[in-house]
Amino acid sequence: MKARWWQGSLLYLLILVALLALAFSFFPINKGPKEVDFYTFVDNTKSGQVDSIQQDGNSIIGLKEEKPVIKAAFVGSTKELMDSLKDSGVKLGEGAIKFEVKTGGFDWGSIMLSFLPLVLFGALLFFLFRSARGANTQAFNFGKSRARLSSGDKPTVTFADVAGIDESKGELQEVVEFLKNPQKFLALGARIPRGLLLIGPPGCGKTLVAKATAGEAGVPFFSISGSEFVEMFVGVGASRVRDLFDQAKRSAPCIVFVDEIDAVGRHRGAGLGGGHDEREQTLNQILVEMDGFDSNTNVIVLAATNRPDILDPALLRPGRFDRHIVIDQPDINGRKAILAVHSKGKPLSKESDMEVIARQTPGFSGADLANLINEAAILAARRNRKDISQKELEDSIDRVIAGPEKKGRVITKRERELIAYHETGHALAAKMLPNADPVHKISIVARGMMGGWTRFLPTEERHLETYERFKDMMVVCLAGRAAEQVIFSELTTGAQNDLEKVTLIARRMITEFGMSKKLGPRTFGKREELVFLGKEIHEQQNYSDKFAEEIDEEVEQLVKDAFSKALEIMQANQARLKLIADFLIEKETIDEFAFEELLNKPLPEPNLETATAS
Repeated sequence: MKARWWQGSLLYLLILVALLALAFSFFPINKGPKEVDFYTFVDNTKSGQVDSIQQDGNSIIGLKEEKPVIKAAFVGSTKELMDSLKDSGVKLGEGAIKFEVKTGGFDWGSIMLSFLPLVLFGALLFFLFRSARGANTQAFNFGKSRARLSSGDKPTVTFADVAGIDESKGELQEVVEFLKNPQKFLALGARIPRGLLLIGPPGCGKTLVAKATAGEAGVPFFSISGSEFVEMFVGVGASRVRDLFDQAKRSAPCIVFVDEIDAVGRHRGAGLGGGHDEREQTLNQILVEMDGFDSNTNVIVLAATNRPDILDPALLRPGRFDRHIVIDQPDINGRKAILAVHSKGKPLSKESDMEVIARQTPGFSGADLANLINEAAILAARRNRKDISQKELEDSIDRVIAGPEKKGRVITKRERELIAYHETGHALAAKMLPNADPVHKISIVARGMMGGWTRFLPTEERHLETYERFKDMMVVCLAGRAAEQVIFSELTTGAQNDLEKVTLIARRMITEFGMSKKLGPRTFGKREELVFLGKEIHEQQNYSDKFAEEIDEEVEQLVKDAFSKALEIMQANQARLKLIADFLIEKETIDEFAFEELLNKPLPEPNLETATAS
């Protein structure tokens, strides 16, 4: 960076000096002695304007106090000049006009002034040519790989920094053994894996696992993104692939990691208008390079993607990506381990319970959990605390899920009551149903786009859902609207998201999970996706219109039954609903302990006089 700055400054300085030299050449500041004829020269000499005379070739120069003042032409020898001056009355010698003959030699000042512009222009052309050659070199380097190289001497990430994916680490541990001791496997005729494809949703640690693998093996690690291969110029991507694998072979044993490989490895021929030629050429080169490894070349290719369904089949076959390792969302034990890794070195208070936090965060990825711990630390600093308490951890969960609090949002008293009864309805229904998750927190403090929210705390990790649990989930979703109808006898837009969830659950129960007694155990509809875009464009109706009507009737019946059940619960517990909602309006947030106390609190006695009068 400094060298480039120095070279650029020197180039501008040369240009400035060349321009000044040209200006001095064509417009000299000092014009020299005044040129006159011989007779005028003699007259000026006799009048005392000259105190010495020099003969310089065919010229004579008159000097006053050693400074040239006049100049005249004279063709002849020195004797002839002296005779002419004496004949004209000029006295020469000591005590009179001094006379000397200027010896021959070079006038270096004149020569430098004459040739300086040429020299400077030559230097300028040299720098311009050098710059052009550098630009040409950069053009040739355009096809070089832009992979970032990390040496394996001092690994910054190892398997100790990766938590929650023990099975995946076990798969990758074999790769580490291959790189450390290949002879152990080659002696038994085992072939080193050519490539491993890491599959999983965003934020689950695919890149971290790849770095940890290289760190454990202690080998060089080349990392590059799939999008860095393809440029607007044809052939650049394939050239970069060749250069990347050449570097990898020279650095073997090593690991090459291609992140987001779906950017370059999409299914060939599936693009709009016949596909992208440059992208397909790049993919073809990757296929050739991965299949061209020697059996004794210890270069392993790791790639990561969250869209394996759109990758080209030739990329996925054995011999290229031999193993597909799924890195999924962590379970509760995995979340506890990840939280322990990210909270290491942070001052946690004694009451902080990571198991409770892990139970409250189903579906969180490793990146989400890292963000959760960071948000908790920021909240603790904002509240001038010296450590991170359980409250900061739970508040950070709410912030990650729903966004920051908006206590300054202006809402009317009526809307505040509606939100309180709506959220209380969700919580009360969940308490009354056997298959619903326990309530953890109720709040009417606005967060993000939500006016209020109710958060549940699952008691266990679930990978399968039952018919009865789906029904109870729909009742809980519709209980907010049911509470509004029971208390205020009107409907609002607050249940929009609840209605979307209920409709989706009911339709999936019928069309995907075969949970309809009338239609039987079968699925309806086939989703078709455009591979190049990676999006679902429509659902193919592989059933008749008669079945479509029956599906709609089944979905409608499920939703109606759930809403009737929710209304029944709200009407039967109207007094309890009012008690909890009033407390929520006053406190704004209710935790699970306060909620249990309100459920067990005796209800106020009804006013008999008011009841009789009515």
